[in-house]
Amino acid sequence: MLLPEPSVPGADLPVRAVLPATVDAVRSRGAAVLVAPPGSGKTSLLPLALGDALGGTIIVAEPRRMATRAAATRLAMLAGEPLGQRIGYAMRGERTGGKGLRVEVVTTGLLVRRLQQDPELPGVTAIVIDECHERHLDADLLLALCVDIRANLRDDLAIVATSATADTARLSRALGADVPAPVITASAALFDVATEWAPPPLPTPLLPGGRVDPRLLDHVATVVRRALTENDGDILVFVPGEAEINGMTRRLAGQNVLPLFGRQSRAEQERALAPSAVRRIVVTTSVAESSLTVPGVRVVVDAGLAREPRTDQSRGLGTLVTCRVSRSSADQRAGRAGREAPGRVYRCWSVTDHARLDDHAAPEIAIADLAAFALDLAAWGAPAGAGLTLLEAPPAPAMTAATELLRRIDALDDGGRITERGRRMRAIGAHPRLARALLDGAPRVGADRAREIVAMLSDDVGRNVGDDLPARLRALRRGEDRGATARWREETKRLGRGTTTGGPSGGRGAHGVPDDLAVGIVAGLAYPDRIARARGTDSATYQMSGGTGAALDLHSPLRNTTWLAIAVADRAPGRADARIRAAAPIDERTARDIAGDLVSTTDQIRWDDGRIVTRRVEALGAIVLGDVPLANPDRLLLQAAVRDGVRRSGLSVLRWPEAALALRERLAFCHAHLGAPWPAVDDEALLADLDGWLGTELASVRGSRDLARIDVASALRRLLPWPTAARFGELAPERLQVPSGSEVRLAYDGVEPPVLAVKLQEVFGWTVTPAVADGRVPVVLHLLSPARRPVAITSDLASFWRQGYPRVRADLRARYPRHPWPEDPLTALPTKRVKPRR
Repeated sequence: MLLPEPSVPGADLPVRAVLPATVDAVRSRGAAVLVAPPGSGKTSLLPLALGDALGGTIIVAEPRRMATRAAATRLAMLAGEPLGQRIGYAMRGERTGGKGLRVEVVTTGLLVRRLQQDPELPGVTAIVIDECHERHLDADLLLALCVDIRANLRDDLAIVATSATADTARLSRALGADVPAPVITASAALFDVATEWAPPPLPTPLLPGGRVDPRLLDHVATVVRRALTENDGDILVFVPGEAEINGMTRRLAGQNVLPLFGRQSRAEQERALAPSAVRRIVVTTSVAESSLTVPGVRVVVDAGLAREPRTDQSRGLGTLVTCRVSRSSADQRAGRAGREAPGRVYRCWSVTDHARLDDHAAPEIAIADLAAFALDLAAWGAPAGAGLTLLEAPPAPAMTAATELLRRIDALDDGGRITERGRRMRAIGAHPRLARALLDGAPRVGADRAREIVAMLSDDVGRNVGDDLPARLRALRRGEDRGATARWREETKRLGRGTTTGGPSGGRGAHGVPDDLAVGIVAGLAYPDRIARARGTDSATYQMSGGTGAALDLHSPLRNTTWLAIAVADRAPGRADARIRAAAPIDERTARDIAGDLVSTTDQIRWDDGRIVTRRVEALGAIVLGDVPLANPDRLLLQAAVRDGVRRSGLSVLRWPEAALALRERLAFCHAHLGAPWPAVDDEALLADLDGWLGTELASVRGSRDLARIDVASALRRLLPWPTAARFGELAPERLQVPSGSEVRLAYDGVEPPVLAVKLQEVFGWTVTPAVADGRVPVVLHLLSPARRPVAITSDLASFWRQGYPRVRADLRARYPRHPWPEDPLTALPTKRVKPRR
């Protein structure tokens, strides 16, 4: 038996009451979802119960290394035996226990790799995917692979997904073949947790770049001191990251403060997770929200912040963003205080702010870099997830960016299938960028040194040294930070186990490449889109080959370096340039070598600021390497450049005399009222058909002066639709003859009826309003006074003579006595003359 009696300390938690129902569901349906809050025993009791009921080996997948080790330790303690006997764990570079384990706790990423190698998992009867509510990318992928295995390879493999939140509809549907899998819910944790709202006295919004306001940390420290005086037991403090952990440690100097975060050494983590007879303050991050039990905690102080990965797909830059915690995460953090006794949580925000929090954090698949995920999918034979039951479809832009990257480094073929080189990258167990750097860097710098550099880049160790990557490597070799050096050396060894890089081992000076340049070569192979050149002499700003600008810290030792291979850079919202966090110096020759596929030579013929510019440009991505005048540019390309310039600048770059404007208005009128074959002549239509009416003239244009010399009216006449154009003067005449004999110009305004502005005396006797466009459109007459001011506007002359003219005559005959104002305008002679003076 693995599951201990309820009398064993820690064995009688709330989940125990639903273990029989969970086991029954697994036996009858092969899959189930177990919902239980943190501290209720789902991680520590469920695997033991499944082991007793199903036999064989139970694998428990945990999202974090720290949780993996802690869960295995607790399971072994409950089973009353040493770790490694029947209960063990495994993660990248670390394993306890061999064959014959009854329960093995592994990281989700490691289990994904195992399934890729042997999807049958002989001897395994059940897989428990823990903490599915956290929606880690590896966990989402693992769930989809397990469902696929169960459906197509092993219908006897049981799958149980656990969640600390009740939002399980997607999980249940994904696990169920035809109908949703059963959902079993355990009661709440054993003890109540009281909530204290403790917002800062003044608002403390995030600072530019997502930095935490020091005043908030001051306030959190004050709340911790208050909690010490108001409560018994240990205190667990949640802050967003390592920098804030260090800040809290300084602020609480004199207290027994223990940090707890993922990058610590195993000994440091175990110290924080071990029971203590001395009261302590454990300062941690989101890693302690679930799966971990920090014994002795009765109080939680929550700063209300978390760090989440974000990827700028268009720039290929990733960063950690500080954000407000979600409500579900806040509840899980609070639950840490009620695992062993009644507790209290101090939330450093208000009830009003709490109501504005998101219900859940965004799933990692929606915000993360998907390159490794896409490679795993391709290795499984499901490019882009085709045919797999994913809880959420990956965003198309992120998936496209990931697939394009994998194709560039030859990990995928054009059909999205994994290549042999891609399988070698997967076997390395690092991000595809770093795997590529290891494979291609070994022949250049030596395999041993390549592994050292990739190990440094994979965990971003040595950050305390600054942004100078070669300096970090030297510090790691010297062991200045013993914990960082230990992690780095272990990762370097792991990269060498069972991995064939294709290059000779070589020592640190292999191939005659100095260490500083070797770091730059490997970093540049991993991130060729971040190779950068200074924008000017003594400049701290750089142009990256991917197109984004980047800037060094003003005090960086890398300043005055012309070329950099940037490994880590992030861009804060609203900033044009990214901030360089880690880089190594290189030279142009090296940049050309490691990013040769980005080097191109193009003939650029473009319209720039009113003139044609012809250059032959050699570039490495967005970095211009050389630029010389083009001797004999292609005439067709010249014409295309002029077209592009006119389209970008608009038709205003042409000279439009009155005749050209009038012709265009007449054509627009015909198109509006007669339709085809009369062409549209609005800006959009003319710009789209520049070749049709301006082609001949564009061939000789070299600048804006040439454009101004074009006879636009003649060019427009090319658009006249022959033979219909023979009637253009009839359908849209330039002028109309009025009764006085004058030829008066018509004013056209596109779709509107044309206007005929004429002196009233010149239309005496005109009873029928003239019309154009084959009589379809009556002309609008603007009848003018002798001073050429409109006295009437009409399209109905007959009505005007009857009703309007008498009023006009009465108003104006005394003012203009030398002009005729007959009582009967229909019989009067039209005239443009005045009466002679007496």
